[in-house]
Amino acid sequence: MRTATLQDATAFPFWRRPITLLFLMAAAMPLAFSTWSALLNNFVIEQAGFTGVEIGWLHTVREIPGFLAVGVIFVIMFMREQVLGLVSLLMLGAASAVTAWFPTYGGLLMVTLISSIGFHYFETVNQSLQLQWLPKARAPQMLGIIVAIGSGASLLSYGLLVATWEVFDLSYNTVYLISGGACVAIAIYCMIAFPQFEAPDPQIKKMVFRRRYWLYYALQFMAGARRQIFLVFAAFMMVERFGFEVHEVSALMLINFLANMIFAPLMGRAVGRFGERNALAFEYVGLICVFLAYGGIYWFGWGVVLAAVLYVLDHLFFALAFAQKTYFQKIADPRDIAPTAAVAFTINHIAAVFLPALLGYLWIVSPGGVFMLAAGMAFTSLCLALMIPRHPEPGHETVFSRGLPAPAE
Repeated sequence: MRTATLQDATAFPFWRRPITLLFLMAAAMPLAFSTWSALLNNFVIEQAGFTGVEIGWLHTVREIPGFLAVGVIFVIMFMREQVLGLVSLLMLGAASAVTAWFPTYGGLLMVTLISSIGFHYFETVNQSLQLQWLPKARAPQMLGIIVAIGSGASLLSYGLLVATWEVFDLSYNTVYLISGGACVAIAIYCMIAFPQFEAPDPQIKKMVFRRRYWLYYALQFMAGARRQIFLVFAAFMMVERFGFEVHEVSALMLINFLANMIFAPLMGRAVGRFGERNALAFEYVGLICVFLAYGGIYWFGWGVVLAAVLYVLDHLFFALAFAQKTYFQKIADPRDIAPTAAVAFTINHIAAVFLPALLGYLWIVSPGGVFMLAAGMAFTSLCLALMIPRHPEPGHETVFSRGLPAPAE
């Protein structure tokens, strides 16, 4: 198997460098996942007769592999991270491609679980590779570009949906096959075209849970809980309450990712200039306002235009979440990145395993109450973000640890 160090790779042509592989993977994943997400709410309502209860359980099942992402630590004992990432990407694309073949509650749970294993293992490994391969000084800017590339791929998916769904009377099966197949094709190309890149710091291949990373763990937990409300119920609201059709949901997503393409690189530069604490605090203040306004839609009857604007702002604020990655990169032992990425991904999904199902029942009684709970979560995240020092580093992980040496645990 071909291998190359990161130092050697600097002499490679651009199309064979590690950053290019990160760019391609960033583009491949949304081709499958974003299309799946865009069609999901309409598909499950029209084809499977879902209510808030079923959609909540579907997303709970979807998040189980995220909760079990810590298993990545054991897999990489026998498989390189880069190989695992591409195999996971292949699994995501293949399962997404056949989603429309299973238009029943049980069938959708099964195919969603398979695609979710691919998605969550890919995301875990991808985050680890990004932090290992990107230099700290340029990481915020490069992560901003990677977010923009992923948004561009999503923009392509949604743009084609908006332009062709009604014109060509497309079926769910056709769109899922094309989008999932494109993801599979890119994964296979990446397996063939790129060597295996060796990072300078060998990763610890066992469970790593260090006390000095506690703030990062807490931020991950709150981000996972809060994110579920957006992913599960914000888009579901647009279909259930306002009757959005596939091309209308896709148009809204199109605006989201166009905004991310424009602003994500700027956000990366802002994180580099103003620091992770200020960037995350800005994100959480914005999310508090957005979730409170979501509640107002149900309690005060505010209209569809405001709902659409809030949906775009919601998505844009979440793009700043990569500041958590760069915060961890600054405080971490370089050998801890892979195992901690797996542990953090599991922590991120603790609430995700039970929250969608429980909130599905609350949704039936009080949709506005779901968004009030999300606002409270965003406020808790804001309090945590304010504990990040302006210049985090080992031994200075929080504002309470100034001047202390970095402990081993």
